[in-house]
Amino acid sequence: MTTGFRTVDEYIEAQPDAAQDALRRVREAIRAAVPLAQETISYKIPAYTLNGERMLFFAGWKKFYSLYPASLELVAAFKDELAAYEVSKSTLRFPLNVPVPVRLIGRIAVFRAQEVSERLKMKPRRR
Repeated sequence: MTTGFRTVDEYIEAQPDAAQDALRRVREAIRAAVPLAQETISYKIPAYTLNGERMLFFAGWKKFYSLYPASLELVAAFKDELAAYEVSKSTLRFPLNVPVPVRLIGRIAVFRAQEVSERLKMKPRRR
């Protein structure tokens, strides 16, 4: 598989057919939820940044797709909704054989944007 992706479109098109539709829906959910986030490729997967800070990544696999990072606070906030999915360390895994939880992913993106914004407020400003 190609790994020198320049765009998210290239990344999605290189994934197995079974994953492409789900990844497009994930992308749309993130973009709709946090329209100010900038889309890029980082660590060879789609990534979203907010004010220069990494906010959210997604990746496709043979049987699932993942969102990263999932902080302890995020997992706790969405505990009930995430119970049906695999949560491991800072990764959320969603199976490809079930409908994409678009609203949940949008809410996760907003939560991550808030976490990033809060972290930026805490950073000392350079002169």
